Parts: sequence; structure tokens; C-alpha cells
Amino acid sequence: MSDHACKNCKLIIMQGNVCPVCGSTQLTTKWSGSIVVIDAEKSEIAKKLEIKVDGTYAININD
Repeated sequence: MSDHACKNCKLIIMQGNVCPVCGSTQLTTKWSGSIVVIDAEKSEIAKKLEIKVDGTYAININD
């Protein structure tokens, strides 16, 4: 897993050093599991995880 995950919102970032969702620069390569949110507005899981933007998110940050 060479992709980075944002330590703040858990978005998986494939390129760059800044999270496009929350603007954080605290990224890690130590994450596991992922969830893809296609329609955050209608997704019950996204609501429970407080995800407001579509994307791929890490389930667990290991840092």
C-alpha cells in the first residue's frame, strides 16, 4: 500500500501531500482496510462515519 491516508479524515490519497477534503498534511502509509463512498449524502454508513465527501477512505489508521 503505497497510497497515503489522511490521519484526520482517513481519505486515501493517491498523489500529492495535502488532503483535498480537509487540507491536512498529516498523511500516513500505515493504514488498513478501505471503504468506497459513492454517494455520501445518501449513504447510512457514511453518515455513521461522518463522511461528507465521496471517495475511498481507510478503515484503520495504524499510526
